[in-house]
Amino acid sequence: MAGLKQVQRQTGVALWRQIADRIREAISTGAYDETGVVPPETVLALQFGVNRHTVRSALAALAQEGIVRAVQGRGTLIERKERLNFPITRRTRFTAGIGDQAREMRGLLLDEAKEEASTEIARWLGLKPGEQVIRLETLRQADKRPVSRATSWFPAKRFAGIGEAYRKRESITKAFAELGLADYIRATTEVTAAHADAADMADLELTPGAILLIAKAMNTDLDGVPVQYSISRFAADRVQFTIEN
Repeated sequence: MAGLKQVQRQTGVALWRQIADRIREAISTGAYDETGVVPPETVLALQFGVNRHTVRSALAALAQEGIVRAVQGRGTLIERKERLNFPITRRTRFTAGIGDQAREMRGLLLDEAKEEASTEIARWLGLKPGEQVIRLETLRQADKRPVSRATSWFPAKRFAGIGEAYRKRESITKAFAELGLADYIRATTEVTAAHADAADMADLELTPGAILLIAKAMNTDLDGVPVQYSISRFAADRVQFTIEN
C-alpha cells in the first residue's frame, strides 16, 4: 500500500523490527480500515524488498502485542482494541482519568529506594543536589492489562512513608492524602515517544519495536511547591492522551 515508509538497511535496526513499526503505524492511521486485514506476506515482502521470513517475523511480533491475529483462510486480521483515553489536566489523576473505561484498576509498587537527588531531579523538585528523595517504581494496570510504568521521586523529608502508603492504597493521590497532602496540581507535562527498552517490554508485556509514550511530569501543592517528579511510560497502542485546559 502506498504511504508505507521503506526500510533502511545497515542502520543497526533489524529489518523485521522496522517493518513491524511501519505496519503498526499504518494500522494506527487507518490504512487498512477498509479490509480489516494486513496485506498478504507476499505483498508486504515485495513492498519492503525483503523475504517472506522477515515479514513473518514482523507479523509475529505484532501478534504477540495483540495488534494482529493470524486466522486460517482469512489472513492476518487487525485486532480492534480501543485505546484508553487519558486526559492531562491541572489535576491529572490516573484512576479518575481512566474512569469507567476499565472495570478494575490496580497500582503495583515494584520498588522503593531512598537516595540522593541528582542535579536533574533536584532541579525539578526545587531541592539542592544531594538532598534525600524517595524513588518509587510503579506499574498501573487496567482490567489486569499493564498500561503504564512510572518512576517517581518525592522530597524525603516531607513524604517519609509514601512507599508503604502507595503499597496499601495503590494510588499516588491516596498516598498523598494519607501523608497530609489533600490536593495537588499538575504544573508541567512533557510528552515524547520512543521504543520500549528491555525493562519496559517485560513490565508492560510488549515485544521488541513497541512504541511508548513517555510523559515527564511535575506536580506541586496548591502553594506551588514541587511534591513529585515522574517519568511515566505508556504503551502507545493502549493509551491516547487528551490535553485539557
